[in-house]
This record gives sequence, C-alpha cells and structure tokens, in this order.
Amino acid sequence: MSRADIGLVGLAVMGENLVMNIESKGFRVCVFNRTAKRVADFVNGRAKGKNICGAHSLDELVDCLDSPRKIMLMVKAGSPVDEYIDALIPLLSPGDIIIDGGNSYYLDTIRRTKRVESKGLLFVGAGVSGGEQGALLGPSIMPGGSPEAWPRIKQVFCAIAAKVDGGIPCCEWVGNDGAGHYVKMVHNGIEYGDMQLICEAYFLMGEYLGMSADDMHEVFKEWNKGVLDSYLIGITRDILAYKDEDGSPLVEKILDTAGQKGTGKWTAVAALDEGVPLTLIGEAVYARCLSSLKDERVRASNTLVGPRPAGKFSGDKKAFIDDVRQALYASMIISYAQGFSLLRSASDTYNWGLKLGDIAMLWRGGCIIRSGFLSNIKEAFERSPKLENLLLDPYFSDAIAGAQGGWRRVCAAALTSGVAIPALASALTYYDGYRTARLPANLLQAQRDYFGAHMYERLDSPRGEFFHTNSGADGHWHIINTNCV
Repeated sequence: MSRADIGLVGLAVMGENLVMNIESKGFRVCVFNRTAKRVADFVNGRAKGKNICGAHSLDELVDCLDSPRKIMLMVKAGSPVDEYIDALIPLLSPGDIIIDGGNSYYLDTIRRTKRVESKGLLFVGAGVSGGEQGALLGPSIMPGGSPEAWPRIKQVFCAIAAKVDGGIPCCEWVGNDGAGHYVKMVHNGIEYGDMQLICEAYFLMGEYLGMSADDMHEVFKEWNKGVLDSYLIGITRDILAYKDEDGSPLVEKILDTAGQKGTGKWTAVAALDEGVPLTLIGEAVYARCLSSLKDERVRASNTLVGPRPAGKFSGDKKAFIDDVRQALYASMIISYAQGFSLLRSASDTYNWGLKLGDIAMLWRGGCIIRSGFLSNIKEAFERSPKLENLLLDPYFSDAIAGAQGGWRRVCAAALTSGVAIPALASALTYYDGYRTARLPANLLQAQRDYFGAHMYERLDSPRGEFFHTNSGADGHWHIINTNCV
C-alpha cells in the first residue's frame, strides 16, 4: 500500500474534519489518536472507503508516511503539544516536519521552533480558523515557523484552505517561529471585539428600544447586505430567528454567562507587552469576565440604583436603529485598527516582516471574522505599506467621519439610560484620544516625577531630553533645580 502524504494526531471534531478535508483534495492521510478505539471507530466509520489509514502507535504513524514526513498535531494547547513533540523527535529524520495546528500561545511556538530545529527537524505553528465547518469545508490557515517547511506543506495547505475571488486560497506563509500563532491570536482578539460589539447592538435594541428577537432578526438581515456584511452578522441574523420547541426565541433562554478559551486574554496581554492601546478588545475580554459574575449581578440589580432603560425610548425608532448601525460599523473599524496596530508593533519586535495587507486577505474566507471590508484593509496597506493606523487611511477616516454622529448619539443615550456598552464606548473613547494632539499625560508625568523622580520631557526642549524637579521636605513642589539628564 502507498505511503501517506501527511499524518494527523488528534481525532476530536476539528481533527476529524481536517482529515476529511485533506483526503477530499486527493491526499492520503494516516491518523493517530491517544485512544486507539477512536482511531478504529473513525477509520471504520466516517472514513470508511476513504484514502485514510489508521495507526496504533506513533512509530506506526511515522512508518506510514512518505519522506519528508509531515505530522500535524490537532491536540489541546499546552503540555500535550510538548509531550507529542518529545515523543516524535526520536522517531523522525532530518528535514521531517512537525505542525502544530492548535491554538497555541505564540511564545510557546517560538520556543518549540528553536527546540525542534536544534534536532535537525522543522516546525510549523499554524493558526487555523473557521471552527468545525471551516476545518471540513475550508479554513483560513496562518502558518509560521521554519521557513524551509513551507514549500513542503504548501500544496496540502493551499488545497484545503478556503478560496476567494475564484480560487485564491486563504493561506500564505506568515513569518518565522511564532508569527502564525501570533496572527491567529490577534484574529481571535478581533473576534472577541466584534462579537461583543454585536451583542451590545442587540442589547440596545432589546433593552432600550424594546424590540423583539424577530424584529432584530430583520434588522441584522438588512445590515448583512451592506458595509456590515460579515460572517458574525450573518450568524446573528440566523440565531435571532431560531425558535425553541415552544416557538419562543431560543436566544432569550440562554444563560447570560460567556465562556472563553484564553486567546482574547492573550491578545490583551500581548498588547500590554507591546505598549499598544488595545482598549476595545480588552473591554470585550472583561465583558465576558463580568458576565460570569451572574449571581453577583443578580444581587447587585436589587441593590444598586441607576436608570432602567426598559420603556424609556420615545423618539424615532428607525432613526435610532440606523444610529446603532453606524456605531457598530465605526466600532468594528476601531477593532481592526487596534488589531493591525498590534500586528505592526509585534512584527517589528520579533523581526517577522508581517505583510499586513496579505494578512487581511487571509481572513476573507473560512475564518470567523471574515467580512466585506477586509479588502479595504488590503487596499489601505497597498496605498501606504508603512501605514501606522487604519484610521489614517482615507477610506477608513471617511467612514468614521460619516458614522460618528450616530455613534455619539448611541453612546450618549446608552450612558444616560443605564445600558452597559463597554466596547462601543471604549471604541469611541479610543478614537477621541487618538485624534487629540494634547492629552493630560503632562500632569501624569508631573505626578510621577513628584513622588518617584521618574523625570519628564518638556515642550520647549528637544524630545529625548529628560528633566527632574525636586520636591521639598515640606511636601510642596519646589523648583529648586531642573536637571537635564
């Protein structure tokens, strides 16, 4: 029997679907799972009659593969990945490739790339987005790691990836070591932001305008035909129309506590490390944390005073719905602007040379944040490859200018009516801060110098010259001497 083109370890739903996808594109796949029964059930069930074979040990898996061997791990991030790498290294030959297709932390991928390469092998950390359906029908794939590995895996990866514009695969080499998983991490951070923004739009229409799920279904259906056209808007439309067995909207019966797997938190932490203000995505992460305090919130709702939004709206409902649309659109632009600013900074820090416009195109198909204006992001970076922030591109600055009237009205109405909109409000605050030439950080620097001698720069001196003003023993700030350090 002929050897397999690629091996895959881990037969959870994502792993199984990827195997079916790979086989459907004409490749032979050998599979392994820690639980042998799962391999047998898959090979004799869903994979029966397919060009798929099962291995009962890692040794058998390695023996089944054509050289250079390509083994993709679809296992839980963390120690399981390291355990499989440790087990595979002694079984492989120079030039063989280990691929981690899970949601691994990028610093782990950097470490693993160095370790695997030190053994004469190649390592790839591939971000895979699109969920179960994407894995089966075509995901967005963001590979990074050992550059020598890309020509050897490109045929398989591009074959199974989602296609746009008549056949362009949503898969391209991203950069060295942890670049692929970093890009996937930021993708997930933007996903957190977009989902929270959509939920706040839903919350406003329900709590403030008193709209039903069916009414909101029609709104999202219409929004999905315009500039907000995206996967997440589309599934929100469908969710709002879905009825439970008794005919009532299912969404209204779901407990309001959100889970998370950690990639949004990783994005926020990475932004702090880079000194990039990823405020909207940070608020989206905290919103999930706040939602988990369900029992506390129920108790607080019976104790803490404040306006109640129900039944308060008495204006032009249609006009306000359009304001919500504008607020959502402008805030989603902020979500992407912040995410791409983080990618730009990390690219410099880690010398990845990320092609930001190309990354936007990777997300046009297969992934969760695919949306219509990703092509506009590509065009923005084509116009200005060194673009500091998407908000400085004419297309996006004009879009924000056109939407900010409704954006401001929505935020003002929500704040005065007691509707929590952390992401929408954070996005607007970021925008106003970013467009402000002089912020109050001058006072902050004076405070830091007063209590900690942290020094400050002056407007009337060149940048890079630092000064310190001594504070007196009596607690007053005495301008005794100002030293240029």
